[in-house]
Amino acid sequence: MSNKLHEGGLHLDRIIFIGRTYNEYMSMFDLTEEQLQGRRILDCPAGACSFTAEASAHGFDVIATDIAYTFDTDSLHAKGKQDIAHMLEHMQTAHHEYDWTMMGTIEQLGNTRLFALETFCQDRAQYDQRYIPATLPQLPLPDKSVDLTLSAHFLFMYADRLDLSFHIQCLREMMRVTTQEIRIFPLINLYGERVSFIEEAIFAASAGEWTSEEQPTPYIFQKGAESMLILKRKL
Repeated sequence: MSNKLHEGGLHLDRIIFIGRTYNEYMSMFDLTEEQLQGRRILDCPAGACSFTAEASAHGFDVIATDIAYTFDTDSLHAKGKQDIAHMLEHMQTAHHEYDWTMMGTIEQLGNTRLFALETFCQDRAQYDQRYIPATLPQLPLPDKSVDLTLSAHFLFMYADRLDLSFHIQCLREMMRVTTQEIRIFPLINLYGERVSFIEEAIFAASAGEWTSEEQPTPYIFQKGAESMLILKRKL
């Protein structure tokens, strides 16, 4: 996940650059490999996630977009390591806010985040075309150019600083480029509270062309983050 959360131009120090792994994505979005087969998939925003790299290695067709991809890989690698260290330090005091059943220990979490970062950096260095710089709420992709869009740890999570209008614009843009389905996780903010304007944002963005459903997810980590949103284009 990465995002510029401040105004005043794009600066690397204003981007949070942490990522999740392929296995985490498959769990948080409750996906099977059969559901990925034959579909063009977009990870948006992807940050330092290794999903694109690992899914591509499995033979799936995946691209990733993120504001951070404006920067070179070496700079992102250094920033990612810095952010992981900061995250682990925070976890020492916020340990009780998480369910460690799946993740294990803080050390294991750190290893998982480092694996995602290293895998992303190696893949981007070799397959740069998979990683497209993009600043939401705009995506440099043609209409209906992907089948499935996955969006983790961005929409709704920063609802205290990214308002309803921004979320509507982001959803509309994801709907513009997606032919079939959008999955979003989680549906809570940084404080573990369910975001109040989710339904309003979906209604305003979809113009009656998409259905929405909230489903439980088997991914367990942040307390309260127990469900995902599935949006499907009506036939």
